[in-house]
Amino acid sequence: MTVEIELKFIANATGIKALTDHLNGLSVQHIAPRHLTNIYYETEDAFLRQHDMGLRIRSCDGKHEMTLKTAGTVVGGLHQRPEFNVELDKPKLDLALLPKDVWPEGCKLPALKKALNPLFSTDFIRECWVVTHQESEIEIAIDQGEVKAGELAEKIGEVEMELLKGNAADLLDFARQLTAMNGLRLGSQSKAARGYRLAKGNPERLLKALDVLIMPRKATVEQGFVASLEMALSHWQYHEELWLSGEPAAKGEVERAVAMLRQTLVLFGGLVPRKATVALRECWSELEAKLSHAECDPHTLCYSSTYLSCKLALVTWIQGAEWQAFLNDKTKSKLSGSFKRFADIMLGRCAAELKDSFSQQLTAEIYQDRLSRLEREVYSLYLLSGAYDAELRQPYIEAWYALSQAIQHNQAVYVDSCRKLALAQPVFWLNGGA
Repeated sequence: MTVEIELKFIANATGIKALTDHLNGLSVQHIAPRHLTNIYYETEDAFLRQHDMGLRIRSCDGKHEMTLKTAGTVVGGLHQRPEFNVELDKPKLDLALLPKDVWPEGCKLPALKKALNPLFSTDFIRECWVVTHQESEIEIAIDQGEVKAGELAEKIGEVEMELLKGNAADLLDFARQLTAMNGLRLGSQSKAARGYRLAKGNPERLLKALDVLIMPRKATVEQGFVASLEMALSHWQYHEELWLSGEPAAKGEVERAVAMLRQTLVLFGGLVPRKATVALRECWSELEAKLSHAECDPHTLCYSSTYLSCKLALVTWIQGAEWQAFLNDKTKSKLSGSFKRFADIMLGRCAAELKDSFSQQLTAEIYQDRLSRLEREVYSLYLLSGAYDAELRQPYIEAWYALSQAIQHNQAVYVDSCRKLALAQPVFWLNGGA
């Protein structure tokens, strides 16, 4: 078994040319373009997908390889996923060649093999360069072709940077050197993910509401901090894809995701000092300024060097836990404490802030002035309330969210009733009445 660590980019023609020219100018090992075909297999009831597994046969230059990928993680465009590779004499599945312990408990291989059928395929030309950077060896692959399921197909224009040996920090550092180029953006969706979507008939992707962050019962404050950043980043990635596909309303969700990232830094600001986040906040300010333009074109912005630098800076900061260099022993100890206890304390402060801001009826002008403050506190509620049952937390969150919407849309006739309803909601967290 190996753990595949890759940084994936979606690339347009400008990005592919710029990257090719850059790599050809370096002292690197070049691998001539090859034609690769991959056939992905699945059962009618999506057994593998249900267990976050993917099974394919790759063919190239008359050689064949079976690969099983198991559950992994994606942060921004950084993919980390265990995989098992087996050489084959011919392009035919042979599940017995894979380790027996990789399968879900109770899985019967003869029945699974019988149920598996080709689901979709990818067909592309891959050109590679192998770079030695600091202590690591990195393969950069440019893929151009298509992914196809039945009559549906999508073009492939991707760059994959795979860590062959070394560490992820070197991979991200090398990627930062490419951010001056236009035409690249981090991609959270793999070719396989796109193939699975096409196999379902390419269903319409809809806007997603913000999620409430759910953490394990014994999660630490630091784990809650990282999960908050990753949840906001995931919301950003999903709606970036939607915005690029032609859904203009998705732009607003990208803006909300960046605002939630900012609020995460505010929530944890007593533990993670501002000097640790200066670079992030500066690039977010630049991005927010660009997003604020009504005629902002997603295909120009999302493939710009500014946009790539901003997102890659965040991925690098999370992956390298770069805030830790700014902590003292006291804050390290607090970050290792209970996230649940931290959340309860911060929920109390959030409630006090809301009550102080909206305890009485205000003029329309003052409501508008306080809207951004209200929105920030609503983001806090999403990040801090996950330890409590939905029937307890949702009325509270939804009441304050409804007030923000009434103010945002200038629904003067509803604003005061929404304010009163929000104030009347009972607290739901531990020691909330103290």
